[in-house]
Order: sequence, then C-alpha cells, then structure tokens
Amino acid sequence: MTEARLLREKSDRLAVDARAESRLRVRQFGAVNWLGLWTLYLREVRRFFKVSMQTIIAPVVTTLLFLAIFLLAFASQRGAINGTPFAQFLAPGLIMMAMIQNAFANTTSSLMIAKMQGSISDILMPPLSPAELVWGFALGGVTRGLICGAAVCATMILVVHVGIASWWLILFHAVAASLLMSLLGILAALWAEKFDHIAAVTNFIVMPLSFLSGTFYSIDRLPAVFRTVANFNPFFYMIDGFRRLYRPRRRPDRGRHRGDDRYQRRAARPDPHPVHAGL
Repeated sequence: MTEARLLREKSDRLAVDARAESRLRVRQFGAVNWLGLWTLYLREVRRFFKVSMQTIIAPVVTTLLFLAIFLLAFASQRGAINGTPFAQFLAPGLIMMAMIQNAFANTTSSLMIAKMQGSISDILMPPLSPAELVWGFALGGVTRGLICGAAVCATMILVVHVGIASWWLILFHAVAASLLMSLLGILAALWAEKFDHIAAVTNFIVMPLSFLSGTFYSIDRLPAVFRTVANFNPFFYMIDGFRRLYRPRRRPDRGRHRGDDRYQRRAARPDPHPVHAGL
C-alpha cells in the first residue's frame, strides 16, 4: 500500500509539473507578432479617441479658422493662383498641413507621456520586436492624421468646391506624408528628455517648415533665392503634390437654362435694324 501510494503521489507531481510547464512555456510567434502589433495599434487609437476634443475637433476648428481668416482678409485682394481660385488653392494645403502636424503630435505625445509617467516599461516588456513597436506607434499617428484630414475635408467641402483628380493618389499622398511625420515624431520623442525639447522641435522645425511650404501662397511668386530655398523644404513636396491632385470645380451658373440657348441663337441672328456708328 505504501509503495502504491508513493507511486501515485509521484505521478501526481509529474502531472502537476507537466501542466505548469505547459502553462509557463514561452509563447511561440511567427515572423511577426500580429496580435501584439494589433494590440499596440488599438491602444494608440483608443488613446487619442479618449481625448478627441483635443486631438481631432480642436485641429479641425483651428484649420477652419485659418481658412476663414485668409478668405475674409485676402480673397478679394488675391486673384487666381496658376489659374486656380484662391479658396480652392488654399484648401488642399490646409488639409495636408492638418494631417502632418497631427501625425507628428500623436507619436511624440504618446511616447513622451509614457517616458514621463514611467509607463514605458509596460510597452517594452511585451514580446514585440523594435520594428513592431515602431509600426504600432507609427500606424497610430497615421490613423490620427487621416482622421483629422478627412474631418477637415468634410467641413471645407461645404464652402470650397473642389474636385478630385484621383482618389488613389490622394490616399497615397495622405498616408505617405502622415507616415513620414509619424516616424519623425518617434525620433523626436526618443531624443527628447522633457516636453520642452518636443516644443522646441515643433515650434522651430515643424511649424516653420509647414507654414513656409507654399500652403498659403505659390512659391512661383517668390524671389529666385527664396524659391530655391523652398525647393529644399520636404514639406513643400507633401503639400504641392497633394494640391495637384485636386482640380477646381466651378459652380453651375444659375442663369444657364434651356432659355439661354434660345437667347444665344437669337443673339446670333443678324439685327434687322443695325445701329451704325455714325448715327
């Protein structure tokens, strides 16, 4: 009996050890930890949606204020720019500017808050590779940039009438620009040691480059020296490429009815009682 009991206890211990080993073993992933990447991406999206008044609505209102101020102050004084009315020239640049600034702000704020609060260890502990961490943060910034751009476009289209030359190219430019600024935001946040450093990068690099990129004017009107300098601004190519995918769309004239055709035919007939210049 004693020997049988010892054997039973030994087998029970082996079974418990086997179950514990199966629970504690390292989880195996493929080349990419898709579940971890998706979780990090959802964390980033839910983070800025929690404060949507600050991260989405406020940038939209700020961009609309830029549009209103420039249209009210300069629209009557500025003629067409390269054959495009000033309002339709201005709107795509403001949309792209909102996207790149918010994509940059999303990654910088997320990483800086994690560093300052000490919660960065919660991000580094999960089994995510450096590339997966970068893509998780970057895609979160891209999503915020696209949402802000779509919101600005949806509100601007009510007052500015523009057409789309290619939806696919519009989406490509928007995603590429937002992704670039998200990656730059990650680099800035890794370098910065406090929020003052991020504010310096934003105020002295991002904001000047975005404002001096031809958003509010055409660089063709600049002197040759400043035009050359503008060509070295990477933000110029983001905004100018995005703008060229829009085309002006004129409102239909209210006076053009079927009666106008009859008027034009009538006007084309010779006048039976011509008025001579000498009379």
